[in-house]
Order: sequence, then structure tokens, then C-alpha cells
Amino acid sequence: MTVSIGLTGGIGCGKSTVAALFRESGATVIDSDAISHQLTQPAGAAIEPIRAAFGADYIDASGALDRAPMRHLIFSDAAAKQRLEGILHPLIRAQMLERVRTGSTAPYFLLVVPLLFEARAYHELVQRTLVVDCDEATQIARTMQRSGMSEPEVRAIIAQQMARAERLRLADDIIRNDAGMDALRLQVEQLHLRYMALSTGSD
Repeated sequence: MTVSIGLTGGIGCGKSTVAALFRESGATVIDSDAISHQLTQPAGAAIEPIRAAFGADYIDASGALDRAPMRHLIFSDAAAKQRLEGILHPLIRAQMLERVRTGSTAPYFLLVVPLLFEARAYHELVQRTLVVDCDEATQIARTMQRSGMSEPEVRAIIAQQMARAERLRLADDIIRNDAGMDALRLQVEQLHLRYMALSTGSD
């Protein structure tokens, strides 16, 4: 049985770190952000729909999505954000589905989707949901360190995301990422065994 686990979490919670640990354990990781970047590179499948919807000002000289003005637009305009997501999510979902179909020999799949709970397009792709969680102060500190953004900028992003309590309520499984790598690795190892059992039908 092919089992797909949907991994999500707020900004700065450590989704990429957790995904890398699952990959080391043998899971096949499919990252929606990586697919989104491919779709918005020159000649990517999303470029012409984005040009048609937003205009040439949002495509850079190389033919790729111009991320800075687009980021500014969708941060200030909820309708524009929905329009962009309406272009990207069906394309991302289709690629994820294809990768799951063509990788059916994998023990299980980990689908990394920041908007897993918000975007219904991904719900039918996964059998379980896994949330990577940490407290808000840790989120802010990590994001500021890695991105150079100010605290108010990070807080504004967190405010736009699903509330932490709601994300935890919707999760089938939770990994706490605020106690160091050893504790993180142990949680991943335990869940890896559980997901392997699910994929073999022994759980």
C-alpha cells in the first residue's frame, strides 16, 4: 500500500530540517516549494498564466517570476494571493500526484506542503498529517536569523498563517522542534517506524 504523509508547520518551525531527517531514514520527500520554484522558472508551466493574470511587470528579464514584487503584492492584496494560489496549487498538486504514481516502490512519501490544511487540493493526496511545531518566540528567532527579516515582518507573516492551535488540532501527528537535534531525530525515528508499518499494513 502506498502511504503519503502530509508535512506542514508554521514559518520557522523546521519543516525542511524534519523532511531531511525523514529522507535520511528512507522516505521519499516531495516538496511543494521546490516544485513551485520549478514552475516559476523561465519557461515553467506557471509563467504564462501568471503573466496573463498579473502582467509582464511580475516576470523578470530572464523570464522567471519576479519574486520581490510578487511577494509585496500578495502580502498586501488578499485577492491577488488567492489568484496566484489558484494558478500554482493545481499545477503543484498534479506534479505531486505524478511523482507519487511513478515512485510507487518507495516505502512511503512525505509531501511537504506549507498550506496543507488551507488548500483542499492536497487533502486527498495524503493519508495522515504531520505538523512540525515550536513556540512563536522560536519561530521568530529562527526566521529572523535565516532570512534577515525584522521581527515585525516575521510577526506579520505568522499572523497571516493558520493559527498554531488550529494547526495542532488538525494534525494526526506532531513533532516538537524546540529541544535540539537529538530530540528531533528521535521523534523522526519513531514516526518513521510507524509510517513504515502503515505502508506494509502491519499497523
